[in-house]
Amino acid sequence: MSDDPYRQLQEFLDQFPLGFPRTASGIEMEILKRLFTEEEARIAVFLTPALEQASQIAERAGLQEKDIESRLDAMARKGLVFRIRRSGKALYRAAPFMIGLYEYSVKKIDKELAALFQAYYETAYLQELGASDVPGFKVLPVEENIDGGTVLLPFHKLKESIRSARKIAVADCVCRKEARLAGHGCSHPIETCLSFGAAAEYYIENGMGREITADEAVRIVEEADKAGLVHAGANAKHLSNICNCCPCCCASMKGITKKGHDRHKYLNALFEAVVNDQACVACGLCAERCPVGAIEVRDLAEVDRQKCLGCGLCATECPSRAISLRLREDREEPFERALDLGVAILEGKRRRAGGTER
Repeated sequence: MSDDPYRQLQEFLDQFPLGFPRTASGIEMEILKRLFTEEEARIAVFLTPALEQASQIAERAGLQEKDIESRLDAMARKGLVFRIRRSGKALYRAAPFMIGLYEYSVKKIDKELAALFQAYYETAYLQELGASDVPGFKVLPVEENIDGGTVLLPFHKLKESIRSARKIAVADCVCRKEARLAGHGCSHPIETCLSFGAAAEYYIENGMGREITADEAVRIVEEADKAGLVHAGANAKHLSNICNCCPCCCASMKGITKKGHDRHKYLNALFEAVVNDQACVACGLCAERCPVGAIEVRDLAEVDRQKCLGCGLCATECPSRAISLRLREDREEPFERALDLGVAILEGKRRRAGGTER
């Protein structure tokens, strides 16, 4: 094992389902040095993916509980570790690179860090995102675009899930913020990243986002829908986040729109768009709205279901209401828990690597 605390941290982060691969250029080390001090890098490797009290971490690290607790609190404020409070006690866990360190940098990202993130994405991270062929995100359309006869389970209902959340936060989209800092961003709304429950508490407590009501969260989703953004959350039944993604800046969607990769590498499409031939007037608005080029209009609009995300953006703007969404018969339902999703991603990576560790 290396004596370099940053290399140790890189190797530690690379063990997560979405890892933090080493590169020939060493750009991943530059990112870590921008985010962590040497002391913080040494501490971070003593955390685990499970929530723990400072006393448990201190014992592993060989440090005093009070000392490590104050350091962990400072690191939480910087977005370097995840922290929640339960029954008056602070609990901590390690933050992976994604979803984690990258998203938590939303308030401190500048042109230099944006350039580092983009270079790392092109060098290693796009490949890492798609390495398992297990989509990390699920696409959830607004309910108004779903066929009225469709029987939905609670986790299929985006707005209903939002209204049942006990705590909600909104933050800027780090993907679009990064792109703007790099000089090639889009004009889509930026304060669109929603977090729920414990994740929302973390964003609010550490100043990365602001607390909002369910009504405001629903309005954000509705406005994002009109703006042509895809609603995607972690590919699990529990609602922890909603990203409102554009095809030009989103880390996952760029793999589809700019690299030509299959959507399944990144996004789980639960729904598909269906055209009512009797109502379609072949206006072409749906083809213009589709973020992944899944619709062609000849005499009528035609949907390529292999490309379709089931986002419903085409249905939102259809003037003749000729398009609706239905659940795919061959869909893959989201995982029961985020833990199950992580295990599946790790297994997928190992399987695709021929049964050997990377």
